[in-house]
Amino acid sequence: MEILDGKKYSQQIIARLKEEVANLSKPLRLAVIVVGNDPVVQRFIARKRKAAEEIGIDFRVYPFEEIVSANELRARVAEIVHEEKNTGVVIQLPLPLHMSKQHILNAVIPEKDVDVLSARGVGNVMVGKSPVISPVAGAIKRLFEEYKIEYKGKRIVVMGAGALVGKPVALWLLSEGVGFSVVNRETPNAPELLKEADIIISGIGKPGFITGDMVKEGVVIIDAGTSESKGKIAGDADFDTVSKKASFMTPVPGGMGPMTVAMLLYNVVELGKRQKEFYV
Repeated sequence: MEILDGKKYSQQIIARLKEEVANLSKPLRLAVIVVGNDPVVQRFIARKRKAAEEIGIDFRVYPFEEIVSANELRARVAEIVHEEKNTGVVIQLPLPLHMSKQHILNAVIPEKDVDVLSARGVGNVMVGKSPVISPVAGAIKRLFEEYKIEYKGKRIVVMGAGALVGKPVALWLLSEGVGFSVVNRETPNAPELLKEADIIISGIGKPGFITGDMVKEGVVIIDAGTSESKGKIAGDADFDTVSKKASFMTPVPGGMGPMTVAMLLYNVVELGKRQKEFYV
């Protein structure tokens, strides 16, 4: 079994982006809009800030109290998006339950939608008009390329259909014409699909849910379901048992997390270059 070393390749991406940003005549800035003060969310934001500052991308957080109304937040998002200095805008999920998540996400214009979560951003990916794809899909694609893992024509199972993993991954696969199955709690033949899968991409956020007896020999495991378990970051796959069968597997931590952050910042640079002529 070979580990898909997201930490190693994320550092390579960051190093290349640092060189590229150094040749831009105007600064880039990533704006992160966050509602509430969840400590887990704050740790995710801190990782983004560290990587952005290493590259040379300005990083600004716009904090809001949980009591903010949906209309007020939407209006402020529109203002933040149209600030010229903000090259890319991220609305940190989750949002409070009293808000329509997609309504808020749609306030980010595609030109600055580095997470590719707005309806227009998603539509542009589907019709091949987007210069970027979602960071999580970009991270998976990059790892497949680096490790020469063929995914077209393979039996792929995407576990979960959440906004941050399942849906963006499904969108990417659809845009490439790749067949796949989505498994959730309502899927009647989920055990059979998992057992037959050549590649499993999971983002359900249930620590150790996938065990070795649920997968076949040689399976490729992309574990993007990070959550906390007993004070530690854990993935959806039980590493001890699944690693005995897998041919390739992303570790948690050190796999999809750093790669997704790196690809988010890749999107900031790519979209930033298209907003203006930044090169000297």
